[in-house]
This record gives sequence, structure tokens and C-alpha cells, in this order.
Amino acid sequence: MNPSPNATPARTLTARDGALAGLETPAVVIDRPALEANIALGAAIAHRHKLALRPHIKTHKSPVIAKLQIEAGAAGITASKTDEALVFIEAGIPSITVAYPLIDRAKISRLIRAAKTKGTDLRIVADSAEGIAVLSGEARAQSHRLPVFLKVDVGLHRCGVDPALRGSLDLAAALERAPGLRFAGLLAHAGHAYGAGTPEGVRKIAAEERELLLGFAEKLYQMGIEVREISVGSTPTVILNDDFTGLTEARPGNYVFMDMTQVALGVARPEQVALSVLATVVSRNDRYAIVDAGSKVMSSDRGPHGSDSLRGFGTVFALGEPDAPALGLTRLSEEHGFVEHGGRKLEIGSRVRILPNHACPVANLADRFAVIDAGGGTEYWPIEARGCVR
Repeated sequence: MNPSPNATPARTLTARDGALAGLETPAVVIDRPALEANIALGAAIAHRHKLALRPHIKTHKSPVIAKLQIEAGAAGITASKTDEALVFIEAGIPSITVAYPLIDRAKISRLIRAAKTKGTDLRIVADSAEGIAVLSGEARAQSHRLPVFLKVDVGLHRCGVDPALRGSLDLAAALERAPGLRFAGLLAHAGHAYGAGTPEGVRKIAAEERELLLGFAEKLYQMGIEVREISVGSTPTVILNDDFTGLTEARPGNYVFMDMTQVALGVARPEQVALSVLATVVSRNDRYAIVDAGSKVMSSDRGPHGSDSLRGFGTVFALGEPDAPALGLTRLSEEHGFVEHGGRKLEIGSRVRILPNHACPVANLADRFAVIDAGGGTEYWPIEARGCVR
């Protein structure tokens, strides 16, 4: 699926064109009204369905944005990597789930020690006997009782136990018995929803995820194991789902910015996309306008989990021309982006806004966001957890 050539820009920024025109490029820009609307959307879904909202911060890597999410009602946040989580522990976020199967005792030690120092509610996941043993050993060494979720594979086939196997029940029982640990419940990520193609396909995957988790939980109940929480993630399956019965928690990440992948899936409208890249046309030939944002700014990741529903790397709008048709960012080299102009005159020195196909890696490549408010005011927010991949 490709963006319509007549797509509407993410937000008509005529009142803020002056602020954008004053930025050095390339710049990763946040439209603050769109950001705040997206945060409110996630909070409203969680409130309506009586879910704890723990947004995944891998999308924005910013304690400033995490605090906005907490202020809007989020119960905590979700992180992937140890050093990433440590940034948010230090920033004072009260509850953090590290939704990644940690097996390195040194990393687990750093997390528990930091959480105890700051009084952070730390939760971790496991999907193997090896992971449970390492978590148990370090929790006991630090005299800490650590809540641990069993990660369940609901179709992505990346991490997690197969809920159909007897061995998965046995692993849950082992987690329940492990010294120093508390079995927190079940956690899943239906990332394969990005390949569903349509809102109906996404809803089908969300329903399958729910059924698998509730069925697995029922088997555990029959074994005498209490499943306190059932946590699901992924922006498409949270935004489009209409039945969360039996689930307790949602962990969407990308919803805070949205991007053209979400637009292509029918999750969002273009005007909801809060993150864009401002770039300058630096050269031009008979096919391309060349801009100063290449793969070191845009990333060559075209979509999550191998999604290939969009061509190229982003949708391009000429600054100050809100009614002009969108163009495509079709090629990247390290420092150059190739905008296929189709004969349209994009002057050298003119500015364009690029809505990325996948916003998350764009944020990780930058060191700050330029945040533009409704009146054209500009703030700079540091991306403090960028590059924290250990």
C-alpha cells in the first residue's frame, strides 16, 4: 500500500512556517498539538477499557515525553534494553517494565540496584529456564523480590513461549516457584499485526492474541497458578481493538508519534503524525530533488517487523505549500535523501517536511527534538536514551 499522491499533509503549519524556516536542517520536529492529542488518545482508550497504560518508550527515548504520558494517566512505561530503562529510572519514572528477555546477570544487577535506590517499581520478562535462573539468582543476591512476566508468543515468532506446549505451563510453574521472583502474569506483543494490511486484519490478530492469552491463563488457573496481569502491546492492536475483556494492561509505543506505516494500516490519519523531519533541497537533477537527510537521519528501516506496505522511506511535503501533492522519499544514501519530483520544481534551498514510514528509528538517530507549539514557539527536548541499546 502506498500513500496517495493527493494525501493531506500531517498538519498545515502555515502559522508555524516561520519557526520551521528558522531551524537548521536536518531537524527532527515534533508538532506538539498532534503529540498531545496522540497521548490523550492512548489514555482515553486505556480509561475506557479499564486498562493500565504502560507506553513503550523505545519510540521516543525521551523522559520529557514519558512524563507527559504519566501526567495523562499512564501507570508507568515499558522499555526494551537495560541502559534505556536506566535513563528513565534516573529520571524518576515510578514504574518500568523491561519487556525484553534479559539473561546477562550484570545487566539485571544494574537494573535492580538502580530501582532499589530510586524506589522504582521494576518488572521484567522471561521466556526460558535460563532467564528465570539468572533473574532469581540476582534478585536473591540483592534481597529483592522481583515481579517477572512470562513472555508468550502469540504469532510474531520472535521471543516468548508457545502457549500450546505443555513445557510452557511447566515454565510458568517454575517461575511461580523461583526464589526471589514473583510471577506477575503473562505478556505478549502481536507485532505481526503490522503485516495484516487492513484494519480488519489487525482486529483479527488482536482477537487471536486475546484468545491465546486467556486460554493459556485458564490452564494456569487450573494448575493453581494465579495470573494477576495480562499485558498486550503494539499500536495497531491497541488503537483498533474493540474487545479487551480479560486483559489488564496495554503497551503501545508508536501511537505517541504515529507514522506513515500507521496511516497505511488505517490506524491513523496523516494529520495525526506528530513527528517529521525538516530537510533542505541541496541539489536537483532531472529525476530527483536531493535533500540533506539521508539514512543517518531517516534510517533505512522502512517499517516495523519487516512491514513492506509502503515504498521508500517517507512522504514529502514542500514547506509552505500545504495544498500541493505529496512526493516520495524513494532512495537514501548516508547523507542524502532522494525525493522523486516528477517534474515538479523544488528549488534548491527550499524546505520540505518528511513524514517517516517508521518514526521509532528516526528518534533514536537524533540527539534532540525541535518541538513546535500551536503558536510557533520552539523548544528543544533532549533524546536522552538515544543509542542506549545495551
